[in-house]
Amino acid sequence: MLDDRARSLLKTLVERYIADGQPVGSRTLSRASGLDLSPATIRNVMADLEELGLIASPHTSAGRVPTARGYRLFVDTMLTARPVSELDPGSADLAAVRGQLHPDQPQRVIAQAASLLSSLSSYVGIISAPRKAGVFHHIEFLRLGERRVLVILVSPDGDVQNRVVFTARDHSSAELAEATQHVNAHYAGLTLEEVRERLKNEIDALRGEIAALMQAAVEAGSEAAAAGAEQQVVVSGERNLLGVQDFGQDLGSLRRLFDLFEQKTQLMRLLDVSSRAEGVRIFIGGESQVVPYEQLSVVTAPYEVDGHVVGTLGVIGPTRMPYERMIQIVDITARLVGHALSHK
Repeated sequence: MLDDRARSLLKTLVERYIADGQPVGSRTLSRASGLDLSPATIRNVMADLEELGLIASPHTSAGRVPTARGYRLFVDTMLTARPVSELDPGSADLAAVRGQLHPDQPQRVIAQAASLLSSLSSYVGIISAPRKAGVFHHIEFLRLGERRVLVILVSPDGDVQNRVVFTARDHSSAELAEATQHVNAHYAGLTLEEVRERLKNEIDALRGEIAALMQAAVEAGSEAAAAGAEQQVVVSGERNLLGVQDFGQDLGSLRRLFDLFEQKTQLMRLLDVSSRAEGVRIFIGGESQVVPYEQLSVVTAPYEVDGHVVGTLGVIGPTRMPYERMIQIVDITARLVGHALSHK
């Protein structure tokens, strides 16, 4: 979409704006880019970039600032963050994470990680605690009345979840006892996701009432897991956003942001989406649909315990953030959180 000259000027503009926080004019671009271009040529290129929606001109300045679309192009095609494996073992970020995440204190690792993400980034740190896979140890179906069944789910560690489900037709106690026996014989010990996948393949082979009850049990178990999501997200450093000049005096936006941090349910949705991706993900200017603010970006990464993704962590800050550094902070922390929890 852009020729080399336009890409170079856009890259320079984004980098200067991230560093200085001031709209970038053609004279600054001419000096910083190192390109031998006349002011008129630079102004023409900037006009083209503005027409493409990659930069914008604030009313109070002759300079330009990146748009969310401009940041997206910069991050996707112009950023070259060094992977953790190539970082200097003595680097400050690496040393800070290693020094504060203690494998011998796994119960504190999650809170430490959120605080560390916040202090290293100077923005908001978020992390979801390792979510236990919902596992069927024992299930029982009990008739409560016409087309009402009590589903009792018992996990391997003794947690009990009860849910009332409404069925398409009435089931006798004998049918429910048969369903209970069948489910416990064939599905006990599997996770909710494993049961869900098996049901897709076995739905035709199962008797209709057993299939319906199994689907109801899986949904009940999933709802029970989701109900605890709010307690599984740790947020640190919300007040850091008060000092971000990009938000100016927009107290309404800040108030909505703080409501988001307090509710946490939406943040859990964002972290759930991120956990299904490999490596670092970046949402810019409301792309996540969960943090729907043009002035905010979110950098996330999943973390693994014993080879399995069990949670996600990240940083929420202004779109004018140093993305290369944020990627490294999030990547380092994700790897070392997984390491700390895997060696408990």
